[in-house]
Amino acid sequence: MLNYWPNQISIDLNNAIVELFYETEYKLSNNLFNNTAYYLYTDVLNQTNKNKLLIIILKDLKRLILNLIELNLDKSNLKTLYKQIIQIFIEKVLLNFLSSINYKYSKELFFKIRYKYQDDILNKALFIYIIFGASSIEKHIFLFNSRYTPYKHVQVLLENFIIQTSNIVIQLILQNIQTSSKINYFLSKTLICNKRYSSHKSFTVFINNLKIQDFINHYIYRPQLIYYEQEEIFLISLTGIITKNISITRLNEIQKFDLIQLILIFWLELRDIVIPKSEIALIQFAKYIIFFLIHLINNIILILIRVIILYLNK
Repeated sequence: MLNYWPNQISIDLNNAIVELFYETEYKLSNNLFNNTAYYLYTDVLNQTNKNKLLIIILKDLKRLILNLIELNLDKSNLKTLYKQIIQIFIEKVLLNFLSSINYKYSKELFFKIRYKYQDDILNKALFIYIIFGASSIEKHIFLFNSRYTPYKHVQVLLENFIIQTSNIVIQLILQNIQTSSKINYFLSKTLICNKRYSSHKSFTVFINNLKIQDFINHYIYRPQLIYYEQEEIFLISLTGIITKNISITRLNEIQKFDLIQLILIFWLELRDIVIPKSEIALIQFAKYIIFFLIHLINNIILILIRVIILYLNK
């Protein structure tokens, strides 16, 4: 039987939230191996500390949700304050994680770099689902009727949010430490490093791969997803972290593209128009060629038979 997310603020919504966080916390204690096609910043962590970071994110998110509910914000207030809320939340998670590994840090150092969420639509939707219920979601975002939002839909949005946040936190730490030698010292001193990246060389290759991946995602893969009105999200499965594409209305995001991204979109448009017509023309041309070759081969065979017959008659 398909369970639906409650539509409005009620006891049912409170129960659904409790169940959602309980189930997610249980999944975070399982295997968190990266089974996606991507490098993640959290790959640098060993299993113990990866679990620790995700649990910190989930617990801090619980507190944040309770605080937002107590503030009695309406939907428009939440949307207006969303960026500030997320920024404060990431900073809090980062400091809590550093404290949990007994690392002495400087707040001024770690907050020089500000990170902007790429998937604001999905993450805003998650907060609205949890605080106000499914009926408060804008009707055009997802393909299904918002009043019949599957429980699993909200669950995957939460898992995606947690994994995204963990990736951002580790990215901020590595970016702020800056030099690879200092990063290696940090990872070895705090005993949080995955053995796979414990050497200077392996870690340098890992960081370079991440930079290349981020560039390709920004200029090629992400514009394609937006063009096809999809989003790739991260999930926690029995085999570890995986990805899945979901449909989402987002063509208005094309207005925010830079020149290179717009060129790619133009190429996708051109390809969708030209290739189908080219395929039809090519198939038709191939049919004519095959017909011509068959006819030619038949005539050649007939001529050879006649020549053989004439030769035998002589």
